[in-house]
Amino acid sequence: MDPWTFAAHAFKLPFLPMPVLVQTSILLVISNLFMTFAWYGHLKNLSGRPWWIAVLASWGIAFFEYLVQVPANRIGSQRLELAQLKILQEVITLSVFVPFAVLYMGQSLRLNHLWAGMCLMGAVWFAFRP
Repeated sequence: MDPWTFAAHAFKLPFLPMPVLVQTSILLVISNLFMTFAWYGHLKNLSGRPWWIAVLASWGIAFFEYLVQVPANRIGSQRLELAQLKILQEVITLSVFVPFAVLYMGQSLRLNHLWAGMCLMGAVWFAFRP
């Protein structure tokens, strides 16, 4: 068994029988928590340090993101089309990013963000309709 297939089986959530979409979504949320900190956390925590320190820290965090993201995509690809998997990923990314930006980074939420979110919901509808 190749390492990626092993990882996909290792990250299946065996304690509860769940549909592939639910397993994929849970793993993508966890993955996106790591990804968001890897991509943007350094703007708050390491802003006074040299850029290469931020890069090394981000790579370290991203390693853990990939440990969850790759199995999530492997599991999701069992039932979802590639476009559906990508749209799901993007919606989860923004669902994790918005609270991060507001609560952790202290950014304000504007009405434009709501409209952008509505456009994403339209993308989900189009991607998942039969």
